[in-house]
Amino acid sequence: MAQSLQGSFGILPHRLDCTAALAPGILIYETETEGEVYLAVDQGVLVKADKDVLVSVRNAIGGTDLDELHEAVKREFLKVDEQEKNARSVLAKMESGFIRRLMRFQHE
Repeated sequence: MAQSLQGSFGILPHRLDCTAALAPGILIYETETEGEVYLAVDQGVLVKADKDVLVSVRNAIGGTDLDELHEAVKREFLKVDEQEKNARSVLAKMESGFIRRLMRFQHE
C-alpha cells in the first residue's frame, strides 16, 4: 500500500502498469522472507511495469515495527528540518551579499 497525491492505493499481482507520484507517508510491501515491511518515505515516484514495482524517493526509513519506525522518522525529520534551516540561512546570506554587490556595481 502506498500514499499518492490522490490517496492511498494497493497493487495486486495482475494490476495494469502504472505510475504514481508518492506523497510523504508509509509505504507497505510484503516479501516472502521478511513478511510485511514498512517504509516511511518522502515524496517520490512509484512505477509498476509488468511484475516489477520500482520506487524512487528522496528520503526513506525502513523497519518492521511501526513504533520504532515512528521514533526514527521523528529523529531523522527533525535533523533534516535543522539542516534545511541552516541551508536556508546560508542561502539568504549569499543572496543578500550578491544583491549588495550588484547594487554597488550599478552605482559605479
